Amino acid sequence: MTPDDLVAHYALEPIPREGGLFRQTWAGPELADGRPEGTAIVALLTSDDFSALHRLPSDEVWHFYLGDPLELLLLAPDGASRTAVLGPGILHGHHIQLTVPAGTWMGARVVAGGSWTFFGCTMAPGFTYEGYEHGDPAELTARYPSEAARIAALCRP
Repeated sequence: MTPDDLVAHYALEPIPREGGLFRQTWAGPELADGRPEGTAIVALLTSDDFSALHRLPSDEVWHFYLGDPLELLLLAPDGASRTAVLGPGILHGHHIQLTVPAGTWMGARVVAGGSWTFFGCTMAPGFTYEGYEHGDPAELTARYPSEAARIAALCRP
């Protein structure tokens, strides 16, 4: 299986602003506030792209499916930062499923030496573009100075 096979099979399209390719695979019924009850996507990142730093108002569960490990930079509201790896090596500290708490800045890229990762994300309540907040490199660097280089590498206009 190749990234081109996945793009063709799932009819993946570019993720606006964030980066990577995706297809929504499920959206639950609409809640009273207009958001879907929940949403699920499949997504593909290649080594020449990345998921730009962003945050969401609900928890997001990331699921590893195929390919190389994916490294996530997580910047918590309390000022802490950590790295998590989504991948198949569960006995080596990888996660096959990882919950990113609401309000946490997150950005991801395929690990060094890897070429692509196919993964999924699930949210409840579901994703809406109104809830997506794109990271500003100057603001994030001021808040998380020890991660300045990684923030610069995971931000885009």
